[in-house]
Amino acid sequence: MCLVASKSVANRLVGLLSVRGEDLGADWAVRVADSLGGRVSRAEVHQELGEIYAALVTALGSGSTDGHDEAFAEVRALLTELSRNRAMRGFTPSETAVSVFALKQVLEPVMIGEGGDPEAYLRFAALLDTLGLFTIEVYTGAREELISAQAEQLMELSTPVVKLWDGVIGVPLVGTLDSARTMVVMEKMLQALIDTGSEQAIIDITGVPAVDTEVAQHLLKTVVAARLMGAECTISGIRPQIAQTVVALGIEFGDIVTKATLADALRHALRRSGVVLSSSAGVR
Repeated sequence: MCLVASKSVANRLVGLLSVRGEDLGADWAVRVADSLGGRVSRAEVHQELGEIYAALVTALGSGSTDGHDEAFAEVRALLTELSRNRAMRGFTPSETAVSVFALKQVLEPVMIGEGGDPEAYLRFAALLDTLGLFTIEVYTGAREELISAQAEQLMELSTPVVKLWDGVIGVPLVGTLDSARTMVVMEKMLQALIDTGSEQAIIDITGVPAVDTEVAQHLLKTVVAARLMGAECTISGIRPQIAQTVVALGIEFGDIVTKATLADALRHALRRSGVVLSSSAGVR
């Protein structure tokens, strides 16, 4: 479509949307609010869409009907805010995009048929399609950010560092140990060594389902990092099945102390810390 024709269509749209703005905007808000099942109040929807409606009219006043143009920057900014809000509140991509697409349903009976302006409607529908797809893209990005943040929080919660005794900290691991989690373990353990002034750390892998070469390498890196901080690490939770797997894979733990249970590892750490143990395994 040539520039002159495009401006003509945009001007006709501005005329229609401006004259019937209140009625069309209200109908749009009602349709969207109903589609969201009451999970967003009509007042909130009306405010959100009212701002978008006004920005649309202003953008069309530039003579453009291309949603990618700079004239629609404010519209895209408002849709970004709406899409991120919907994503954080658990709405689906479809429920988010309907906030844009519902405006086509509102305008169709007005602009199609006798006395209407089919050409302008088709151009406006294409514009809304572009903006609707934009909301889905923003929604997807926001959901990915949310999922990533939640995964990081879960990783933090699943990797506690606890003080077992004066000078001794413990890191009980549960689940699979991968590169990302190893970094979290390493950072939290090293910080705990500094905060508590500990020189003994116990990494308990009782809750790790299996130890392969990759997991072993992650453990070794963590131990080396602790040694660089002047601390000694003991790995506990070496069950018979894990011991057999380690031997079969030819994994070498070198001079790293390993123990079958956390209790054994704690006794070893306490002795290394200079705590005197009684014959009944108590301390004095």
